[in-house]
Amino acid sequence: MKNIKNLMLNSLRIGIKDLTVFFRDRMMLISFIVMPIFMMLMMGFIFPSQNSLKNAPLGIVNQDQGPMGAQIMTVFSQTSQGNNKMFNIAYPKNQDDAIKQIKDQTINGAVIIPSDFSAKITARQQAAVTIISDQSNPQLSALFSGVLNAMMSAISTKIGAGMVTSLTGATAAQATAVVQPFVVQTIGVVPGNPNYFEFMAPGLMAMNIMMAAMIGLAGSISRERESGTLDGIVAAPISRLSIVLGKSISQIVRGLLQAVLTLILALVLFNVVIHGNIGLLALLLLLTVFSFIGLGIMISSLASQQETAMTIMMTITFPMLFLSGALFPIQQMPVPMQWISKILPLTYAVSALRKCIVLGTGINGMLPEIWVMIGFGVVFTALAIPVFNQVITR
Repeated sequence: MKNIKNLMLNSLRIGIKDLTVFFRDRMMLISFIVMPIFMMLMMGFIFPSQNSLKNAPLGIVNQDQGPMGAQIMTVFSQTSQGNNKMFNIAYPKNQDDAIKQIKDQTINGAVIIPSDFSAKITARQQAAVTIISDQSNPQLSALFSGVLNAMMSAISTKIGAGMVTSLTGATAAQATAVVQPFVVQTIGVVPGNPNYFEFMAPGLMAMNIMMAAMIGLAGSISRERESGTLDGIVAAPISRLSIVLGKSISQIVRGLLQAVLTLILALVLFNVVIHGNIGLLALLLLLTVFSFIGLGIMISSLASQQETAMTIMMTITFPMLFLSGALFPIQQMPVPMQWISKILPLTYAVSALRKCIVLGTGINGMLPEIWVMIGFGVVFTALAIPVFNQVITR
């Protein structure tokens, strides 16, 4: 019992010593605070906050002189008005001019209404409207095409309902039911309209924790080795486990502080809503730090210089940022990349945090992620202690 008490007290002293050194280093403290702010602002304003278009430059070529073409022009005119207008309308001369403007990036897409559009509809024939998209930007192209197709479908239904009314004398509701016999309703599993940043916020939190835990450890151990202070700690009458635990305590505190800062920024700046339990979220943040601590200690112990440790850390963490689902959905990756993502601890941290924050999942729904994170933490820490002990006794 006494040995356990001494172990914990010695670990706490080392942790407090590391945190004291950290808080006294003004430049390190500034970068610690600025980095999550910079990442949140950059990611929050680079990626769209809404799943719709806003002030998008759109070209419309209306070659039709009839009422149906004019009706489409009226709808698009309404979408280009007001403070939250969807489109900024441009009027290319013809289809070739529209393609040229897309290539010049003057507009992001174009709608071509052919000259026989009204005539075909009046003659009870099916007419066609051409949508030209910008293939250099697949995501924007898909969003453009989706919005424009939905608008064209709504206009087509309205025109068809009007024709049914004129032919049969049916009411507008009856005519619409004939032309469009069913509609699709989309609902979410949680209330509200989540944006893309809510998808990214848990990933950014996990990324910040990983970088604070691993890179912070690399700098801490390697810096003490280069300055010679690590020899003094090793010579002290304390166990090697106390040193490892003390280093872990300081990095856990740093990682949690950075995660909380990231969460506050997400709540205040980007209106992210936490649908899950706050206590469960705190547990997940703690487990995220724990799953990386051992790996950070092991790698930084093997590196003889601080620069080498930082290089190794960046080599390991950089692929995780893209393969863990933090920034891009794993389901959209090639199958081999999906297999690789399953062996990365960050993947399970991001998944668990996203379930808690975005979906409001309870602890039973994320037990697989929790057990995997615990497993990573236990294995890496168990490997780190003998590696650390072997390296410092050379």
